[in-house]
Amino acid sequence: MQPTYTINQKISRFFVVFLPIFVTQLALSAMAFFDTSMTGQVGPAAQAGVSIGVSLWMPVQTGLNGVLNGIMPIVSQLMGGGRERDVRFNVFQALLLSLIFSAVVLLLGALLLKPALGLMGAEAEVADTAYKFLICLAFGVVPLFGYTVLRGCIDALGQTRVSMAITLCSLPVQLLLNYLLIFGKFGFPRLGGVGAGIASAVTYWVIFLIALLVMHRSQPFAAFGFFRKWHRISWAKQGELLRLGIPIGFATFFETSIFAAVTLLMNRFGTNAVAAHSAAINFASTLYMFPLAVCMALTILVGYEAGAGRAKDARQYALIGVGSAVCMAIVTAVVLLLFGDGVALIYSTDPAVTALIVQFLGYAIFFQLSDALATPIQGALRGYKDVTPAFFITLIAYWGIGLPLGYILAVHTSFGAFGYWLGLIAGLAAGAALLVMRLLKVQRLHRGGPA
Repeated sequence: MQPTYTINQKISRFFVVFLPIFVTQLALSAMAFFDTSMTGQVGPAAQAGVSIGVSLWMPVQTGLNGVLNGIMPIVSQLMGGGRERDVRFNVFQALLLSLIFSAVVLLLGALLLKPALGLMGAEAEVADTAYKFLICLAFGVVPLFGYTVLRGCIDALGQTRVSMAITLCSLPVQLLLNYLLIFGKFGFPRLGGVGAGIASAVTYWVIFLIALLVMHRSQPFAAFGFFRKWHRISWAKQGELLRLGIPIGFATFFETSIFAAVTLLMNRFGTNAVAAHSAAINFASTLYMFPLAVCMALTILVGYEAGAGRAKDARQYALIGVGSAVCMAIVTAVVLLLFGDGVALIYSTDPAVTALIVQFLGYAIFFQLSDALATPIQGALRGYKDVTPAFFITLIAYWGIGLPLGYILAVHTSFGAFGYWLGLIAGLAAGAALLVMRLLKVQRLHRGGPA
């Protein structure tokens, strides 16, 4: 990347970095979308089983991916500060960390998965589908975490179109395997929700191997010699990665796990409520890819400018990113108002389920607006390597406000299942307000640098 000198140049650079990330995030979210929507055509039990499996897995995946994404601000600031020679060593250490995480996840999954499902009280068929789905998905844990590191490096180097192209390769693979294995086409067994787990694991291996090949042979990555020299594990560097990554990972975990917790708590309202809630959350998560992509773009751009000591440029990128996310949130609100019925039919043909989906989507409008502020601001803060306060803010907002309030409204008022969504809205709004105040404070602290 190169420095920019005018607002127009910054807007142009922002969208050059942002748009491929956005497409990449849509492709990644499409995997969960395909799993949920295609199993919905098998039946509510299959859809609910996959939804519960995804709900258990996603907080773990996104939390640990968040830790591994600590490589992004590290590489961005190294490039901004002219320390390109240190990039290879940092990426190698992050890959070693991804292997450690994979081993821990697989071990804990083997010990805790069945007891966790047993405590949920789901119907037997639903619990069985969730268990088998997650067992199959486990075969893709190593490549998924490895790809997170490689993609973080690719994006931090400003080559977001490359990671976009790699991730787009996943879509036809995922869609084809889902079609063959969920529905049992062309002689393949009809596996329902279990087939979705197998398809996802295979897809993770495909994109990981493609990323390895690209970074080893293609420029500008080959110039870094990422895989030409092996390094011993550096506990000092592992500590640095964890100090930066753990707050990022836990902030992400607190945000995603609250949705997973609500999905599990929905069991008391029946299978239809679980399926409808999960479908609405899945669609809202697809819309969330826009502010999430802005978040990642700001981590790269703010990190690059902060590493170079250009405080004014970093502030301008943050304003551009947050402004674009808010504008998009208004557009998505209109989409949900006008096309809610059509969205519901994508996920289910059961009239009882689709009616609930439409109602849940109405509530989703409100927390889309909060996400438009909170998520990009977290990206800007990560660019500054200011990550610990966001950890506490998300903990308080989501688990201290959102979930307790949602539980009270769902269990002790007439709102029922929708009470949880009202709690989510309150938690997200509180988190957004606190993050705005934190960003303003950090920017004031950085104004002493060159503008």
